[in-house]
Amino acid sequence: MALNLGKAEDVVDEVLRKGKRILPHITRVCLISTFLEDGIRMWVQWSEQREYMDISWGCGWFLATMFVLINFVGQLGGCTMVLLRKHVPIACGILFFIVCLQTVAYSILWDLQFLFRNLALVGALLLVLAESREDEGRGLFAGLPSVGENKPKNYLQLAGRILVVFMFATLLRLEISFMQILQNIVGSVLMVLVTIGYKTKLSASILVVWLLVLNFWMNAWWTIPAYKPMRDFLKYDFFQTLSVIGGLLMVVTQGPGGVSMDEHKKKW
Repeated sequence: MALNLGKAEDVVDEVLRKGKRILPHITRVCLISTFLEDGIRMWVQWSEQREYMDISWGCGWFLATMFVLINFVGQLGGCTMVLLRKHVPIACGILFFIVCLQTVAYSILWDLQFLFRNLALVGALLLVLAESREDEGRGLFAGLPSVGENKPKNYLQLAGRILVVFMFATLLRLEISFMQILQNIVGSVLMVLVTIGYKTKLSASILVVWLLVLNFWMNAWWTIPAYKPMRDFLKYDFFQTLSVIGGLLMVVTQGPGGVSMDEHKKKW
């Protein structure tokens, strides 16, 4: 068993080595995909979104328009900064504000499934923020030896790992079937491993593959006719899940950070 795990970890390391140039870009595109899609949707469905907010909250034309405008500009602007790696902490702050704003505006706070998914999005943003701290450190102290652990970065990675796995809590079902029970057990084990940072790259890689397959299977929005409302729901779920996949890919490429069992094992 240990030998098989070792071989699997070697495969992950080989994939990371060969994809070291392209994987960071794929990771970032996945991470911002839900914000990018939602920002574009705000523009394409400008009138519908404004009308929905006005009817839901009775806030009037002006405030409803401001809500749509903030979501449109904030999400596309934040995505651009993340992709260009410019002012990433500010970009993460903007996107975090958008997540909080939508959580309240769409009453997600009272829907556990959507709330857990939004928490997973926050976790992905924290991982982007952690990576930006590493980039800043390299820029400021390039060529100098490390003078100690980057504790803020380590804690950001820990919080990001914990929140990202909330996505998988939405996949657990209380159904009496072999496949569902197996999915619950395997998913729960992998969630715990990623959370505590043990065999992290391997566990996160398995979750990436698993979530990717489920996403294309369960959220195939392109198979639904454009006039059906279900298309928008599936499309939203698809890109939100893709962002969490990006967060997990960042765990794979960046590692679990200092606050993890993998890191402590190196000191034993």
